[in-house]
Amino acid sequence: MDDPQPPLASARLDTVLEGIVEPVLVLADGRVETANAAARDLLGRHILDQDVRLAIRHPAAAERLTAPPGVGASATINLVGLGTLDQRWELRVTDIPDGRRVVHLIDQTDSYAAERMRVDFVANASHELRTPLAAILGFAETLSEDDGVDRATRQRFLKVMADEARRMQRLVEDLISLSRIEAEKYRLPDTSLDLRALVADVMAELADTHDPRAGDIAVEAANDLPLVTGDRAQLSQALHNLIGNAMKYGRAGTPVSVALRPCSDNMVRLTVSDEGDGVAPEHIPRLTERFYRVDSGRSRAVGGTGLGLAIVKHVVERHRGRLDIASQVGRGTLVTVLLPAAVIKR
Repeated sequence: MDDPQPPLASARLDTVLEGIVEPVLVLADGRVETANAAARDLLGRHILDQDVRLAIRHPAAAERLTAPPGVGASATINLVGLGTLDQRWELRVTDIPDGRRVVHLIDQTDSYAAERMRVDFVANASHELRTPLAAILGFAETLSEDDGVDRATRQRFLKVMADEARRMQRLVEDLISLSRIEAEKYRLPDTSLDLRALVADVMAELADTHDPRAGDIAVEAANDLPLVTGDRAQLSQALHNLIGNAMKYGRAGTPVSVALRPCSDNMVRLTVSDEGDGVAPEHIPRLTERFYRVDSGRSRAVGGTGLGLAIVKHVVERHRGRLDIASQVGRGTLVTVLLPAAVIKR
């Protein structure tokens, strides 16, 4: 009887499989006949000639892999636990005319993580909006139902309602800003601007708020500072967020230091530092996550929306820059932003 798969054809198949970056296995009579490097790395080199139910240990996968030809052919199966615990895989099985089966594993970890982030973002945004909205509705109902509320109490209730409404407004504005920045993240800014002048404008705007901490800001800018290529509105917002955080979380009366210096690698370095309580090391990697707060109560008390550093991160990424946060508990926080200098056309 002729060999159903001549050696030359088998060698060609192996070559094709090795060129596929995702795990692919070929089954014959329920056993792993061949597997590419990606499959061997994921499942182990011992899987060759092994029962596929032992190679891929998953009840739903075993049912599909041992089903008669054509049964469940269009179904896809999601697997958890192959490789590392946080990996997600989609299993697809294709029957071929000679009785063998091709098993294709597609890594869906990034897609799952993105969907998880989207769901968490919607849930967090809904929660952040629901809290001030409930306060506004509660006080409004009290005022409308009780005609005997004295003037001082009425004014206090109205102030709470106005504060909560402004909190909602800040959150909605930050959500819109974040959405716009993400929509433009693949479009590089094309305007040259003077970062020193932009910092001066932000300083003037902060002074107009009559915040007593505005007088604690000290700016140091190098004379030979090159221009940067950037989006003025987005960089202004990033500066407001960084300097605003330093004002809020630094101790009253301590300096908020803003420095601008050129770097040797054709970058401009912006640093913003405060002398506050600082942040513990375990929190630092998560500070740029949306709605992540080290101290939720304090953040809300000082008017934080939980999106400030997330906005800064996306602005810096859009400008192809780098963001670094360093902090010492009890001593303060230093945020460094590196932005590419503008290329001068001659």
